[in-house]
Amino acid sequence: MSDKLLQLRDKIDALDEKIQALITERAQVAEEVAVAKQEAGNTVFYRAEREAQVLRKVMERNQGPLSNEEMARLFREIMSACLALERVMKIAFLGPEGTFTQAAALKHFGHSVQTLPMTTIGDVFREVESGTSSYGVVPVENSTEGVVNHTLDEFMNSSLNICGEVDLRIHHNLLGNIDDINDVKKVYSHRQSLAQCRKWLDTNLSNVEQIDVPSNAEAARLASEEKGAVAIAGETAAEIYGLKTIAGNIEDEPDNTTRFLIIGERVLPASGVDKTSMLVSASNRSGSLHSILEPFAKNNISMSRIESRPSRQGMWNYVFFIDIEGHAEDKNVAKAIQEIESAASVVKVLGSYPKAVL
Repeated sequence: MSDKLLQLRDKIDALDEKIQALITERAQVAEEVAVAKQEAGNTVFYRAEREAQVLRKVMERNQGPLSNEEMARLFREIMSACLALERVMKIAFLGPEGTFTQAAALKHFGHSVQTLPMTTIGDVFREVESGTSSYGVVPVENSTEGVVNHTLDEFMNSSLNICGEVDLRIHHNLLGNIDDINDVKKVYSHRQSLAQCRKWLDTNLSNVEQIDVPSNAEAARLASEEKGAVAIAGETAAEIYGLKTIAGNIEDEPDNTTRFLIIGERVLPASGVDKTSMLVSASNRSGSLHSILEPFAKNNISMSRIESRPSRQGMWNYVFFIDIEGHAEDKNVAKAIQEIESAASVVKVLGSYPKAVL
């Protein structure tokens, strides 16, 4: 081994020692913060808006060679570990274990939380409403498949707030305990994943049986138990079920992204870069939609999404789910909401929350 390489390794060892000492010091300060909160009677131990601000600063300071996303991910895990010294949060998600929703939960909260799989989206809402879990994570839209209507419908009757969002790039991998792809006898996956990997499957496994199962996590479980079986699933499922990646990123659309919402009881203050989601219902008359949308343009507010769903309170009555830029406390946003309230029969702010950082 060359002298230069030995010197570089010694330098890395010295840096590692300094990094570890600083992380320890940060954890000690986090414990002092917890004590100060208790003495002040402050029961809010997790502040999503504060974490978003910290991560934005991390990315602004970053000078490479690590990417902004990688640097922020490292700091997210440090913050998650420090927060767990005060309390290990329980996070409900749409299960089972190994789903992309669980991956979104870990991306947002870090790995020092307890994730609890729920059977349905409604179960996630109920788990948080009961106070058993601090927050929940549910999918709301996919860049290729569209909105998740079950999530939108739950907001009609729930008192929970949207406390954050996660954008997760969906990468499908062929997973299994097979060394040679020619030994594959069957492919398990959710029907959407099978559709999203159609070209790759037709090219590489055209004669192999494809079996639709309720989730990619279930597909991974089956592949771990059956000889000759593989699954299409993500990295989280591979880790949980001990599967090897036979082929990575086999999706037909490389930019396939799913957006997830963080739901909880807390109303968040502004973080500086926020979004607001709302539910609006208007009578079925000419120009009603225009009267709802016009205040956004008048107050220079950008609208990023609008979806309609049946209100279930009368034939041809609809509610609109709208995402806009800004926080409900911002003057222009508050003014627009006030104007919409005079034109709509129902206006419900579902939450103002930090825009996805990563």
